[in-house]
Amino acid sequence: MPQKANILLVDDRDENLTALEAILTSLDQNLVRADSGEAALKALLEDEFAVILLDVVMPGMDGFETAAHIKQREKTKDVPIIFLTGAGIDRHQVFRGYASRAIDYLTKPFDPWVLRSKVEVFVELYHTKQQLRDQSRMLQRALTEEAGDSAGPVAARLSRRVADVNANLRLVRDLVVADDRDTDARTVEAVRDLDSSVAKLTALVDALHGPA
Repeated sequence: MPQKANILLVDDRDENLTALEAILTSLDQNLVRADSGEAALKALLEDEFAVILLDVVMPGMDGFETAAHIKQREKTKDVPIIFLTGAGIDRHQVFRGYASRAIDYLTKPFDPWVLRSKVEVFVELYHTKQQLRDQSRMLQRALTEEAGDSAGPVAARLSRRVADVNANLRLVRDLVVADDRDTDARTVEAVRDLDSSVAKLTALVDALHGPA
């Protein structure tokens, strides 16, 4: 059972945060509140997050400025952001949002199902990346510490782990395909990058087995 992912909810209005929690609670992940851009940046220093839901219009540091700070930090630059805003925002602001390298953009009132499905894709991507990272570390240890006859059992264990990663990656692909109309191109690209990494890991594990 993978560890629950952290999802950061950023909005200066308590009722909006409560509404987001109601929409996302069925995903059974850790929902973390932040009532300002400053609070969001502090939370990102303390924990790792799968995705950030970021309100655009906030007093003080707005959503775009907050996103710019997030993307400037090495630790958080790759964390996906979904901007949330009220109706009436102009196209210039939309382009400004994408210039901040956000992943997606939804206008309030948004469809709860669409928001939940988008967040679910990023959570599954996060879990798959975590598994891939764990398997890579295990492979490195195996190549460093194991040799000779012991390589066979190690390779078998790695094969089972990689099969689990591939199964999760198939689930992510299915989620992206199911949400195709609302899926950002960068999300699709992230899945492709992950696909490539898993393929390389699979090839390394196959090499441990040796020729058939």
